[in-house]
Amino acid sequence: MWAQAGESGTVRVGFTHIPCSFLGDVVLVELPPPGTEVVAGERIGVVESSTAVCEVASPVSGTVAETNPELERFPERITEDPYGAGWLLILRPIGPEGLGSLLDAGQYSDYVESSSPG
Repeated sequence: MWAQAGESGTVRVGFTHIPCSFLGDVVLVELPPPGTEVVAGERIGVVESSTAVCEVASPVSGTVAETNPELERFPERITEDPYGAGWLLILRPIGPEGLGSLLDAGQYSDYVESSSPG
């Protein structure tokens, strides 16, 4: 998952290119409605494709502010444009302290590289 802090204190969330590489054609996206309270690390939704089912875990604790309305009609945007039009939802974190545990792009890349077999 990627999470990008916005100027208004919200966090936009989506899949990184890594889970997208394992998904085939996305056929179903289930996300909680706005107003739902979520807890960091817990399952909050699911993305189903022709080849896999991926759970969506919340990167921060807070409240769902918005879900991507385009995904109902165009779920394939998740894999076609994961860092753009394929975003999943926007969260309003409980407080700024929750953002400190998130990795930046470089840290995430280092983590993936160190976790890769071989």
